[in-house]
Parts: sequence; C-alpha cells; structure tokens
Amino acid sequence: MSRKTIKGLIIGGVALVALIVLVTSCTATVETGYTGIVTTFGKVENRTLEAGLHIKSPFQQIISMDNREQKTPFTTEAFSSDIQQVDITGSINYAINKETAMNLFKQVGTDYFNKLVYPRMLEITKGVFSKYTAENLVANRQVLSEQIREGLYQELKDYGINVISLSIENIDFTDAYTDAVEAKQVAAQRKLQAEIEQSQMTMETQQQAERQRINAEAAANVARINADADAYAVKVRSEAEAEANKLIAGSLTESLIRFNEIKVWDGKLPVYMAGEGSTTVPVLNLGQSTETAE
Repeated sequence: MSRKTIKGLIIGGVALVALIVLVTSCTATVETGYTGIVTTFGKVENRTLEAGLHIKSPFQQIISMDNREQKTPFTTEAFSSDIQQVDITGSINYAINKETAMNLFKQVGTDYFNKLVYPRMLEITKGVFSKYTAENLVANRQVLSEQIREGLYQELKDYGINVISLSIENIDFTDAYTDAVEAKQVAAQRKLQAEIEQSQMTMETQQQAERQRINAEAAANVARINADADAYAVKVRSEAEAEANKLIAGSLTESLIRFNEIKVWDGKLPVYMAGEGSTTVPVLNLGQSTETAE
C-alpha cells in the first residue's frame, strides 16, 4: 500500500471521527416521561424539550427531568403529644409538572427530593404526630397520612411538585412504652374479667332473691287460699246447721214433744226427798202416778 493511500485512509478516519463527534455533540435524545432542560455554558435557556431526538449546539447540554410518578421510601422519628418517641416508616408518591420543570431546575436542581421534598416532609410529619397521644397514633394512621400529604402538597405545589399520596406504613414505639401498654392492657382485661364475674354474682344473687320472693308469695297465696277455704267451709257448715235447726224447730209440736218424752222414759217415777237434817222422807209424785195408773 502506497504512502498516499495510507495518508488518505488516516485523513478519512480522522474526518469520520470528527463527524461522529460533531453529530454526537450536536444531537441529544430525551426519553419518554422526561423533560429536557437546555443549558448553554451552564445558563438555563428559557425553553424545554419534549421526548425525542433534538439538534443542539456543541456548547449546549440537555438535562433530563423525570416527570413520571416516583415512589420513595423514608424513615424518621417524631414525638407524640405525651412525649413518647415514635419511629416512623413510610413512603411518598410524587411527580413534577412538565410546565414548571425548568423553574424547579433553576431553583433547586435535579436533587430536589433530598434538598426540598424530604426536609419539608420530615418537618410536617413531626408537627402532625405532635398533635396526637401515643395511644391514638396507631388508630389514626390513615388520618395521619392524609394530613401529612395535604400539608406537604401545600408546601410544594408552587415548585411544581405534585404530592400524589403518602403512606405511614409502620409506627414503632420504644420497648419501655410497649411494655407499659401491654401491662395496661393486661390490667384492663383483668379488671374487665373481675367486673364480669362480679356482675354474674350480682345477677345470680338477684335471681336467687327473686326466686325466694316468688316462693314466699306462692306460699302466702296457698296459705290464704287454704284459710279462705276453711272459713268458707265453717260458714257453710254453720249455715247448714242453722238451717237444720230452723227446720227442726219449725216441725216441733207439744204432742211430738210429749211423745218423745214417753218414748225415752224408763218406767221409773221420780223421787223427791223432803225433810231437814238427817231425817228425810221420800215423796212420790202421786199425781203423775195416778195419771199413769189410770
């Protein structure tokens, strides 16, 4: 191969490399879901690039800002209103607006989460948790999440950052507080059990007293009924005897009386004794004897 040919190949190779470098430095690609921020010698241009291939000056740089929804986990700690330390685990979903991406880059840069979102989120989280007692934090976890999200949304909306959702996934207390809560729950359960047992005993006592009262009333009713029956029987018997005597009295005549006297007479005359002292003389009822003899 001649020297001329070699020289031509070298020049062609250099030209090709130069062309590649030129093409590379004069074009830029913005991926789908991103906004391209154009800077010239570090100065932000007043325009943005959509997704796709773009021609640019070799002195310009294209910086991509992610407009997709992003989810970032976080951990922090806070204190309840009754000064109990709480370890918090959660996550935040957010996205930046295309229209304000350029201003966000000017003011904060690409590390806007660590410089802006995270500090504001921690501040608001601590403020929200400080409004609740430790006992109420777990029961209101959903409410806590929404209050933090709303507060953070108001703080970041002017920067073009949309807080889509925020979730408090776990709330952990110190071992000392957890032990105290468990002890309190055990004491409450024992108290409840004692109240239930006392209520059962009271109910049984009341039921027993009620049974005794019912039995006493029943016995009293039986006694009253028996007494009323006996009184009624006596009354009926007395009325019957009175009625019988009335009937007998109405049926008596002088002849019937004399007949009954004769019927029961044993045939002996009555004897009357007359005299005083030790001398007595029997006297016969001669009139009755005479009548009898006749």
